[in-house]
Amino acid sequence: MKIEQFVYSGAASAKPFTINPQLIFAFGHRELLESQTLTQELAKSYPDAILTGCSTAGEIISESVHDGTIIFTAIEFEDVKIKSAKVGLKDSAYNSFEIGKKLVSQFPQEGLKHVFVVSDGLKVNGTDLVKGIADELPANVTLTGGLAGDGPHFSKTVIVEPDGTVATESIAAIGFYGDSLQIGFGSRGGWDSFGLDRLVTKSKENVLYEIDGQPALDLYKSFLGDRAKDLPSSGLLFPLSMRDSEDRAPVVRTILGISEEDKSLTFAGDIPQGSFVRLMKANTDRLINGAEEAAVAAKNGDKKSPEFALLVSCVGRKLVLKQIVEEEVESVSEVLDQPFMTGFYSYGEIAPFNQNVQCELHNQTMTITTFRES
Repeated sequence: MKIEQFVYSGAASAKPFTINPQLIFAFGHRELLESQTLTQELAKSYPDAILTGCSTAGEIISESVHDGTIIFTAIEFEDVKIKSAKVGLKDSAYNSFEIGKKLVSQFPQEGLKHVFVVSDGLKVNGTDLVKGIADELPANVTLTGGLAGDGPHFSKTVIVEPDGTVATESIAAIGFYGDSLQIGFGSRGGWDSFGLDRLVTKSKENVLYEIDGQPALDLYKSFLGDRAKDLPSSGLLFPLSMRDSEDRAPVVRTILGISEEDKSLTFAGDIPQGSFVRLMKANTDRLINGAEEAAVAAKNGDKKSPEFALLVSCVGRKLVLKQIVEEEVESVSEVLDQPFMTGFYSYGEIAPFNQNVQCELHNQTMTITTFRES
């Protein structure tokens, strides 16, 4: 596996890579991705490469976190083969579950080992999308990915499609094939829940209307106090822990939007009626420890280090950690013995919480996918 990277902030050569990549990741600031044709130029310069990526709430390269750039990572595999798939939401009459099935049905199943997906961050029910993808994939194929970001603005997100086109309301995926590819993954949070369990008394999919019989938005505003005027972005600092059954680990849900009209909250993933929620708050040390734990889970006791790590962390973590945000990236690099790293700050993270359990949509986690050719 050969890997080269560069950071674009306004100027780039027409052919920046010396290798012949099969895959180019592009994670960047939405307006930069939209305002020029660099991704399409790269697609022309490297005709054997498939492009993928998305807009972000921050870009990761090595042990650094950037804003207002595009991070490009080119990978030339020795034996691994890749294929791409995409679904445009504007052209689809399907719901998020069916869109997920439609996306991965495009992959030949023989030899498929892993799927990495990047999705629109605002127009998709992430929970149903992941369920649809998982329903279509063979049981032995792993899945990770993330929802695109748009800084703290929640206005619009874009996806880099396989031919380098930058598209709105799109979902794209890469399928990895080959016995030589070793994949690891881990996802951890580090947020602390507080207060009482509260019952979700009215909801529909990812829209929450009532908690304990009270309008959800009014109750949430009472939690936030002065920060309520900055919703929905301030909601990133106080996510909800949600559990829909006694035998499942709680998942974290982040607010994507609010409605003053019906006093509802819209989340990145489902909040089922009858589930229980608790408010959460951040401790910076716990967040950094959570990133380290995710890296340990991704390594999974493997004595060999990965060659490449793909990090998807939540915008809420970045807003809390502020000037020490790079510490969570550094902790991952240290555990994984300093592989090439890229990734982005997202509106949702996709991964199994542990090995051999179902994949889920998470919020407020650090999610890591590691790659090595053996």
